[in-house]
Amino acid sequence: MTDYTKTYLENRQKLIDAHAYDPRDESDACGVGLIVALDGQPRREIVEKGVRALKAVYHRGAVDADGKTGDGAGIRVDVPQDFFKEQVARTGHDPSRAPICVGQIFLPRTDLSAQEAARTIVEAEILKYGFYIYGWRQPPIDPSIIGQKANDTRPEIEQVLFYDAQDRSRADLERALYICRRRIERRAREATIPSFYVCSLSQRNLIYKGMFLAEDIDNFYPDLKDERFVSAVCIYHQRYSTNTFPQWWLAQPFRMLAHNGEINTINGNINWMKSHEIRMVSDNFGPYGEDVKPVIQQGSSDSAALDAAFELLVRAGRKATMAKTLLIPEAWSKRDGVMPKAHQGLYAYSNAVMEPWDGPAAVCAFDGRWAVAGLDRNGLRPLRYALTEDRILAVGSEAGMCPLDSEGIIKKGRVGPGGMIAVDVSEGKFYEHNEVIDALAAQHPY
Repeated sequence: MTDYTKTYLENRQKLIDAHAYDPRDESDACGVGLIVALDGQPRREIVEKGVRALKAVYHRGAVDADGKTGDGAGIRVDVPQDFFKEQVARTGHDPSRAPICVGQIFLPRTDLSAQEAARTIVEAEILKYGFYIYGWRQPPIDPSIIGQKANDTRPEIEQVLFYDAQDRSRADLERALYICRRRIERRAREATIPSFYVCSLSQRNLIYKGMFLAEDIDNFYPDLKDERFVSAVCIYHQRYSTNTFPQWWLAQPFRMLAHNGEINTINGNINWMKSHEIRMVSDNFGPYGEDVKPVIQQGSSDSAALDAAFELLVRAGRKATMAKTLLIPEAWSKRDGVMPKAHQGLYAYSNAVMEPWDGPAAVCAFDGRWAVAGLDRNGLRPLRYALTEDRILAVGSEAGMCPLDSEGIIKKGRVGPGGMIAVDVSEGKFYEHNEVIDALAAQHPY
């Protein structure tokens, strides 16, 4: 541990002990965006546009005095199968048996015994859930890109590559991986392994993030420059945290969403989730319920807590559009002249099931089928969007973040307070807010 890191942690603890700083007060004011190929087909240009859009919002992130340490930036892409099949083939394995799953893992860098213990936990749980492990990969990184403070706290970044030997459906597979990851996290906490974090563990999602400047993401992670890195959906995020100490694991995107703003009802939401999770996990996860709890882990920022609740709802069977409606509903009225009765019923149900997570908040999320961008009912964190004739949807905190040919834009606008837009990549269809709510309200007699 360097002198800087030791001093940093000591000062942080002094502030906590003096009640001048509380990790639970951490919140964000960031740049966030979403890029989707409506046909659901992976394209190289989606990754390129995501990287360029992220670089365009560098001004929304905090920068340390060293000029190279950032508050956190990251990008979520699909797992590029062709790229990782080649990586697996290099190990002597046959990668053609099934789609490859990838776990992006932060390990303790300076404590080698803790590092090995963490690998053992990861491998044991992956094998327990019926997966076959190809091996570990160290993605190339360039530490010279980041500043001293980021480098001193930098984790060891590794990827575990494996496949599903049980040939489960995509929904069942992602649910199994969710439970597997929660078991890994619980065992790591019990073993008190420091600096351990699972960025992603999925056949669909791969997250590259860290405490670098947004403009340096593809220099720090050269993988993102590879032409085989393709994706149908990209979520990007530049963090500007308030009342917080930057940490590698708190960079976004998280497992399912990226969030700009702050959740001002967070204490109440966390307490209510402690109550809800008892019933939710027992009904939906059966014997694995204890592995899922606590849904919101200690030390999570408001964004991380929102992501954990969102992910739980999705893994329990909800669509991303319904999870957004439950957690971040629009303001609604019981007057028929203001809102259709079907919409009233949907929001009355949502209000009975879950307390709103009130912002200001703008979120971009993807559940494997539905890509969603939405605001909370305050509407104080803007989201602009544009739809092109070559069927690309670009959403961002600012207009013009994503490089698009203006002549090819067929529709553009903004997401309203409490509203959302969505893309069903399996059907290749774009939905505006009222179309989303109409579809949700028609599913059940709310």
